[in-house]
Amino acid sequence: MELSDSWELFSALEKLKLLEDSPPLWWPAYGTFEVVVGALLTQNTQWSRVEVSLENLRSREMLDPSVLSQCHPESLMELIRPSGLFKAKASNLIRLSYNMIEEFGDFESFVLSVDREWLLSQKGIGPETADSILCYACARPAMVVDAYTARLLNAFGYEFESYAELQEWCEAGTRSYFDTVQLPAAFARFHGMIVEYVKGNSKGKVVNVERISSTI
Repeated sequence: MELSDSWELFSALEKLKLLEDSPPLWWPAYGTFEVVVGALLTQNTQWSRVEVSLENLRSREMLDPSVLSQCHPESLMELIRPSGLFKAKASNLIRLSYNMIEEFGDFESFVLSVDREWLLSQKGIGPETADSILCYACARPAMVVDAYTARLLNAFGYEFESYAELQEWCEAGTRSYFDTVQLPAAFARFHGMIVEYVKGNSKGKVVNVERISSTI
């Protein structure tokens, strides 16, 4: 079957109660600097490995941009080693933290003032990471789309040529059902529901959409 729009998908996923055992807005530590760090660390690795790295940083009280901006690269590399690509990620985290302090003064001001263009200008940040930071750290109405999103929609017969096209499809059908206050949380939950569904209903890279279809 083909979905009429993203609202139909959102509504079907909501009925499956996929986020019952997750934080309210899915990403742990929503609205904190920890999200920024996690968004960079989760690139090309599993979240379970990122959690180990985050706990290493948390236990040393290093989940703070003013602290990370002054961290010695070799020390940070060891702490985030479980996340893989630790040399590049350490360098990018230190640089981003330094630039955040230089440009915005602190994380709170960053949350209020940062835009997507600034994030994309930072080394190591592409569209998915930028939108993850905007959505889950800054509570902005940015829909994160990823490989899980593409795989799910592919199972419904959709093919998208770019990240931007996939994102626009997900946002367009859903945007009008929420006001400006509700929309950031709606997009956060939408992405989280997609990830949880695909993780639990896939065989290899093939997604079984029977559970979704049964609720439409």
